[in-house]
Amino acid sequence: MRIAVVIPCYNEAAAIAMTLDEMRLALPQAQLYVFDNASSDDTASIARAHGAHVVHVGLRGKGNVVRRMFADVEADIYVMVDGDATYDPSRLREHVALLQEQPLDMLVGHRTDDAADTKTYRPGHRWGNQGLTQAVSRIFGGTLGDMLSGYRVFSRRYVKSFPAISQGFEIETELTVHALELRMPMAEVPVVYRARPQGSTSKLSTYRDGWRIVKTIAKLFITERPLRFFTWVAGALALLAVGLSLPLALTYMQTGLVPRLPTAVLVTGLMMCAMLSFVCGAVLHTVTVGRREVKRRHYLSIPLARPASGP
Repeated sequence: MRIAVVIPCYNEAAAIAMTLDEMRLALPQAQLYVFDNASSDDTASIARAHGAHVVHVGLRGKGNVVRRMFADVEADIYVMVDGDATYDPSRLREHVALLQEQPLDMLVGHRTDDAADTKTYRPGHRWGNQGLTQAVSRIFGGTLGDMLSGYRVFSRRYVKSFPAISQGFEIETELTVHALELRMPMAEVPVVYRARPQGSTSKLSTYRDGWRIVKTIAKLFITERPLRFFTWVAGALALLAVGLSLPLALTYMQTGLVPRLPTAVLVTGLMMCAMLSFVCGAVLHTVTVGRREVKRRHYLSIPLARPASGP
């Protein structure tokens, strides 16, 4: 089985050597790839010195890096891990074996804090992660507890059927929703989340990247669940129209007149918009089902990689 460890990096000179050494110890048979996202430090040269194949990615953003990784690397199993040495890979061999034995298309590492540093997994990040994960679970189904984890093991089927669209840290949301939409077999395992090595700093912006993740969830909700979304919009417009029409109806029953003509026109417009919204949702739902079938057929066209049988 060809195993590739793909590591997205941006200015990780302080941590990439430790990451690569641990990966080689955990999976000595794997090919190590570092995708350097236009770093301004010595990340690329250190990675080469530690035996990794380095690929330069000029477009900034983790999503752009993942798109390039999945396009360029050929393997049967892909291990994706951040280059900041925060994920403990001591059980990585077991996780790869689990992916093969089940078999699974995606295995996600659920981060558990090692409690060595309170700044490692800050409460704000933890609560935000839980809130976003629960939102995705409610919209798309699934039972994942850490949707934003950077520790993942993929099958070739998953990697070569994934249409990466995101540009930044919201890529983890897209990775999760892709598996949920195609109902791929997936699992979650606990992974110890450690403090960064000295000199290494986080590139995550809490509010900016959090807002981008929220927008990504909203976009995926509209594109993958259009009937539900536009039905909600139609319901909200209809409720507003009913609320505005009640005084008009009472006045008409008492006097036989409609003195507030602009309000009546507004109510009529709102009801028409509600009906149009529902129709749009129904039409887009048909389109989404067709798109999902095409993606599913492409996914099934990729042979399932299996370990070579013995003599």
